[in-house]
Amino acid sequence: MDPDNNRRRLMWHGMFLFLLGLLTGLVETQFANPRMDLAAHLEGVMNGIFLVVLGAIWAEVRLSPSVKTLAFWTALYGTYANWFTTTLAAAFGTAALSPITGGGHAALPWQETLVTAGFATVGLAIIIATVLVLWGVRRTAVA
Repeated sequence: MDPDNNRRRLMWHGMFLFLLGLLTGLVETQFANPRMDLAAHLEGVMNGIFLVVLGAIWAEVRLSPSVKTLAFWTALYGTYANWFTTTLAAAFGTAALSPITGGGHAALPWQETLVTAGFATVGLAIIIATVLVLWGVRRTAVA
């Protein structure tokens, strides 16, 4: 994988996810749970910014090629899946793993399970990506 190309890809995906977050905010009243849609809007915007920043520092992340590839893909999965799962939760009206934004809402059991699984994989992916990037930017890191 070309490092410069991955840097640009992260920034492109960041701006695209930022746009998705903005657009999600425009249709807030169309969802079963508008408060959860507001959360989806913020997830898109914040995760988009995260990817732009990650792209900006990507050249400084010193990891073996395979581990850097893992960090790249888990960051992309985690950010997009976070926006998508939160948007899905807004559409279904679930309260899974989100008592504040889900307050007063409940969805079908399979919808709650799907959203719960989505949030669980998102959390794992973002933590893995963050730990790998932290490891790669430490002072003593060597590629």
